[in-house]
Amino acid sequence: MVDGVSVARDAVETRSFNIEGMTCAACAARIERVLRKTPGVADARVNLALERADVAAIEGCEAETIIAAVERAGFTAELRAGDPVLARQQREAREAQERVRHRRTLVIVAVSAALSLPFLAAMAAMALGLAWELAPLTQFVLASGVQVLAGTRFYRGAFNSLRGGSANMDVLVAVGTSAAYGFSVYQLIALGSMAAMGHLYFEASALVLTLVMLGKLLEERAKASTTRAVRALMALRPETARRISPSGAVELVPVTAILPGDRVQILPGERVPVDGTVNEGASSCDESVISGESLPVLRKAGDKVVTGAMNGEGALTVSVDAVGEDSTLGKITRLVENAQSGKAPLQRLVDRISAIFVPTVVGVAVLTFVLWMASGHGFEPAMAAAVAVLVIACPCALGLATPTALVAGTGAAARSGILIKDIEALERAARVSAVVFDKTGTLTEGRPELVSTVLAAGTEEAELLTLAASAQTGSEHPLGRAVIRRAEALGLTVSPASAVTALPGRGIEATVQGVNVLVGTANLMASRGIDLGDLGAAEDALTVAFVAADGRLIGRLGFADRLRDTALAAVRELKARGIRTLMLTGDNGAVAAVVAGQLGLDSWRAGILPDGKSSEVVALRASGERVAMVGDGVNDAPALAAADVGIAMGSGTDVAMETAAITLMRPDPRLVGAALDVARATSLKIRQNLFWAFVYNVVGIPLAAFGLLTPALAGAAMAMSSVSVVSNAGLLTRWKPRLP
Repeated sequence: MVDGVSVARDAVETRSFNIEGMTCAACAARIERVLRKTPGVADARVNLALERADVAAIEGCEAETIIAAVERAGFTAELRAGDPVLARQQREAREAQERVRHRRTLVIVAVSAALSLPFLAAMAAMALGLAWELAPLTQFVLASGVQVLAGTRFYRGAFNSLRGGSANMDVLVAVGTSAAYGFSVYQLIALGSMAAMGHLYFEASALVLTLVMLGKLLEERAKASTTRAVRALMALRPETARRISPSGAVELVPVTAILPGDRVQILPGERVPVDGTVNEGASSCDESVISGESLPVLRKAGDKVVTGAMNGEGALTVSVDAVGEDSTLGKITRLVENAQSGKAPLQRLVDRISAIFVPTVVGVAVLTFVLWMASGHGFEPAMAAAVAVLVIACPCALGLATPTALVAGTGAAARSGILIKDIEALERAARVSAVVFDKTGTLTEGRPELVSTVLAAGTEEAELLTLAASAQTGSEHPLGRAVIRRAEALGLTVSPASAVTALPGRGIEATVQGVNVLVGTANLMASRGIDLGDLGAAEDALTVAFVAADGRLIGRLGFADRLRDTALAAVRELKARGIRTLMLTGDNGAVAAVVAGQLGLDSWRAGILPDGKSSEVVALRASGERVAMVGDGVNDAPALAAADVGIAMGSGTDVAMETAAITLMRPDPRLVGAALDVARATSLKIRQNLFWAFVYNVVGIPLAAFGLLTPALAGAAMAMSSVSVVSNAGLLTRWKPRLP
């Protein structure tokens, strides 16, 4: 709904903008309010830590309109480029500006600190009982230097904020320090240099500005470490590729000039510039940037390679499947960025508080001043208490608490091959009490082999395998591929099939050289009135498929699929944490029982169709469990969607990424426990940060109001609140999965 008009979902386009000038949560909240009131904007989310706005706007709403709205709010905006090369240039320009800004801040802090040191020396002398104090004119000169150097930033920010119709942290600092400085100048003029001794608050304004600037410097450095993961991913995209022309000539061209279907050459030691399929050559590729797997993997003809992987010792010729934003690395980067720009329900509450926080604090400061004056304490202590309230009550820590932890946690997870799609998924994953596994391809390797054939009377094995393999030509189903591999190994001729119909959870139907062929379960055969006879007897621990030709059963196929080497350790680790482990499979009961017994699963169900899996998950949730469903992201899509948290295990396929809330970039069941770990660690950091941010203000404001904190101490406490929150979140960047 935009301006009272219903808008179709496909008519809304989301664009991202870089935002400059934000200093606290009140700034982010202000920009969101302004954008949401802008004609044509359906929704807007602003992330303080990433300095980014994601705006959902209807068709026809130009980027310039959104940029103008942000500028009216007192900030600057820039549309984030979609082209990889332009995005890199934009990022590099922004990083260069950040370095300049960081150096400028460093110089200001250094000079301000030098000017403020005499004030600290005088305060130390007073604490030791020494009768030494700076001369009033000396205090004026030193404080004026700090006021001009460090104060300019806050005056500019306060002006822009008030011009935009809101009040942020800069307003609090500017008003508080100006009050202390202005009152001291007044006292100096009114009382004279000697009489003003002991009645000046120049040290408050100087030390507050210096400490707040120091806090911003430390905060910027800490924030940079939390966003390192996405920057590292972006830096892995090569800008050029060696394209092979139809004539065989090799030319170095920009990656943006490469199209799907082109062929590229990748030399030893180069990064893979595209997603593609190896045509010629063999080499070990380091794909740790994608999968988190530290050991190189062999890639040869027919294998897939991914953008950003480091090629080893061999040259490769690759047919291009995807490039740029459509590549696996591009999608991973986008997923991580989207997750990091999301908002937790707790953060939405913080945003609402931040929107009224600064006006409320100003009101508390005025009330503090009035009450101190009314109680007969005089102007000076009343002013000092009011200034301390203004200075300590900074909403920076509140605004940074959630996004910094989220950025650090999802970045660390991505480096380990765990992609978390959004903040809601992360919060749900932190509370999972039961994990439901699919069997094939999840707990097992997903590469079953045909190990037995049982023939009906009058049927030869060559006929059985030829018809079964031909019916499944082009199929990606693991059992179908196993039949095709066996037929090819025996040198049988596999004919193309027609009228192919996939029967989800039951099998496949096709016409092969005029013969109607059915390959599938006993239930499929029964539904077509085909008698299984003696062939219906179960084979323990084998997955069975029956083959019928023109309504007559001609044989039975038996498949075996090895357990993954890490499956047992994964299940044991989950159970050690008190998490129930279950398995849902479409396979027969005998196979399921063997697998469940080998792994020690708490429960299992066999012979379940895809829609039946989702029903089982729904029932499990209804019983009070918080359920994570682990599957391949394709056949298990309904169950993944029905669970509290869907976890797709594989190599980052399109369907897996789109379906699941969490994607594991390598097929290792142990990463399920690791994903739950990082979710819990991130949620814990968010709550710790919010707790400390609120504690600083809940405790600090009353202490300042009662005169128990000087403005200088209040400034130090305010600066440390932001630094402690960001530094605490930064600890998450060290997280690594503990794999049993």
